[in-house]
Amino acid sequence: MSKDAFWALIQEAKTACGQDLNAMEDYLREQLVSMGPAAAKNFHDILQTYEDLADQYGLWDAVSVIKEYGCSDDGFIDFRAWLIAQGKEVYMNALRDPDTLADIEPYGDCCFECLSYVGDYAYEQLTGRSAYDEMEPDRIEKMRDELKKDIVYKDGIQYPREPKDLPRFLPRLCEKYGGPERFLAAPSTWNYDLHEIRRLLDEGKSVQEIGKQLGMKPEEVFRLSDFSRDDFLGMMTKGVKGYSHAELLTKL
Repeated sequence: MSKDAFWALIQEAKTACGQDLNAMEDYLREQLVSMGPAAAKNFHDILQTYEDLADQYGLWDAVSVIKEYGCSDDGFIDFRAWLIAQGKEVYMNALRDPDTLADIEPYGDCCFECLSYVGDYAYEQLTGRSAYDEMEPDRIEKMRDELKKDIVYKDGIQYPREPKDLPRFLPRLCEKYGGPERFLAAPSTWNYDLHEIRRLLDEGKSVQEIGKQLGMKPEEVFRLSDFSRDDFLGMMTKGVKGYSHAELLTKL
């Protein structure tokens, strides 16, 4: 099954079932069983890869705005499956600009957990084996590279934001779901100790290396880390000639 055939089947199921997610699951499973084990496995692998490619903090922020009480990590997995079920156009638009989700009706609590497993269910029904057990890392990596070619990510979608910053990043969504005032006084929803920056710092990466790897300016690295200003300036000047703390303060 190609990526085009994948999206065609998703659209076919959505057209047939509308917003009935249970019916859509049954429809897809029946179609995949009729198409045979190779198609079922390919569908499973493509869907898992698209879910992985949509694993972006900015998109997580968007669904947290849509849902009144935020979105857990498991809920975000189920949301990404739901997003795929909306079709290729909605999926691609959401990664290009998560604010376009303001145009999409949030039915089914924006969760479609069973979609993540429907290819595996069909494959196991046909072969008695699990598609998860037969995912080949090299093949999945090549598939990821191929599918990613069609995706245009919004600048900054890979970074989390404090609630007070969301109306600027997601103006239409914030206006639709509570207005900007909902977010101005809201507490932080992110644990930055778990953020990619903290991991790279723990690995001994320099601020310059992190900035180059993630495409971030030093001040962005500082904002998303949990170091004090003095500690951060010490890291910036360690082993670097020509800059003083005072000079770096003007840059931060």
